[in-house]
Amino acid sequence: MDDPEKLHIVMFPWLAFGHILPYLELSKLIAQKGHRISFISTPRNIDRLPKLPPILQPLINLIKFPLPKVDNLPENAEATTDLPYEKIPYLKKAFDGLQEPVTRFLINSHPDWVVHDFAPHWLPPVLDEHGVSRSFFSIFGASTLCFTGSTSIMMGGGDPRKELHQFAVPPPWVPFPSNLGLPPFQVKRILGFDQPNLSGVSDSYRMGSVIAACDVVAVRSCAELESEWLDLLRELYHKPVLPIGLLPPLAPVSGEDDSWIPILEWLDKQEKASVVYVALGSEATPREDELTELALGLELSGLPFFWALRKRHDSVELPDGFEDRTTDRGVVWRTWAPQLRILGHESVGGFVTHCGLSSVVEGLYFGRALIMFPLWGDQGIIAKAFQEMKVGIEIPRDEEEGWFSSKSVAQTLSLVMVEEEGRIYREKAKELSKLFGDKDLQQRYINDFVEYLQNHRRNRKD
Repeated sequence: MDDPEKLHIVMFPWLAFGHILPYLELSKLIAQKGHRISFISTPRNIDRLPKLPPILQPLINLIKFPLPKVDNLPENAEATTDLPYEKIPYLKKAFDGLQEPVTRFLINSHPDWVVHDFAPHWLPPVLDEHGVSRSFFSIFGASTLCFTGSTSIMMGGGDPRKELHQFAVPPPWVPFPSNLGLPPFQVKRILGFDQPNLSGVSDSYRMGSVIAACDVVAVRSCAELESEWLDLLRELYHKPVLPIGLLPPLAPVSGEDDSWIPILEWLDKQEKASVVYVALGSEATPREDELTELALGLELSGLPFFWALRKRHDSVELPDGFEDRTTDRGVVWRTWAPQLRILGHESVGGFVTHCGLSSVVEGLYFGRALIMFPLWGDQGIIAKAFQEMKVGIEIPRDEEEGWFSSKSVAQTLSLVMVEEEGRIYREKAKELSKLFGDKDLQQRYINDFVEYLQNHRRNRKD
């Protein structure tokens, strides 16, 4: 007989690995407590997941639902990383086609909770009909969520910010001092968030509707980092908001991964804390002119660097001769790179990052000062939040067009990596690594979340 205190939780992330992987990490942490997880995604995404630890395999059931075919969606495109940015709305339309198989699964499996992402705006009525508790799990931090406002604003209730420049300062509902805001060039890159796209529904409406209907909001955050923002979220949403911790990375496990050996050999030859690690994620790619200035800035800085450069769906190229000119002190690595191993190596001192939250958490877990280069989405807000904490600095850019120069890149790298004036960033990053690496603290957040799920399920049998 099943233990009535053990939960069956359905996890349902959006089809982007920046969402899928945090959902999987949360699944593993909950499964470690003996609860059963049904993790829903599409076949190709499930097949690309890292292998589960053997001890957790009986508790985490990976559910594959084929993605419905949609005109203009390429074959085998099942995640945002498989697509150029302009085709992602077709992926959202296909995602909406999962409503029928997901509904059927929920009816047949009778879960205690569904923990879901921003995208399934059609899910709340299904859960209402069958009396299933639901939690929205945000892979975004509390400050990012606050930037978008209340659920009524997200669902079309009228954002008072009408002009681009109004987004550059904190929203009017933020009652405390903050630098939260996006310059016009970054706002332009996320234009349409609140407008219906080819899927027929805006991203803003999707998120507002699922938050409005959920029983509790779980946020990848902690009170030690964002207490004011978490309190503000509770006021904006009028419902429980629970931080679940930062989901810091597990320490890299040793193994027979031969691809790591040449990277390790190169890093071993460098001086302690001298190397700049550059990785801009797998979801967004810099434009040709941005990549050129970034590369020339690395060259101009004179610092040793390791650049994990993975291309997506375009033909951006490094400047002619760049790799030849920097071969004595730099590596451009064009396949998958073991980011945790690299960040954990003592020769790495700074991290040029696009400011995806997972990458920032990984960098600060190892105490690496950040050189921030946000590209799109929530990355600009994350950069602002961590710059305020003085663990790094954003590469200066023209606020209207986003232009920057190789000189500004070199100056920022030098400031963060070697100059006395930048010591504060290096020291604050090391200081914050104690919080990010506090396993007992992070575990307490997971314990509190699971306890909440146990005590507040709609179908609880006492």
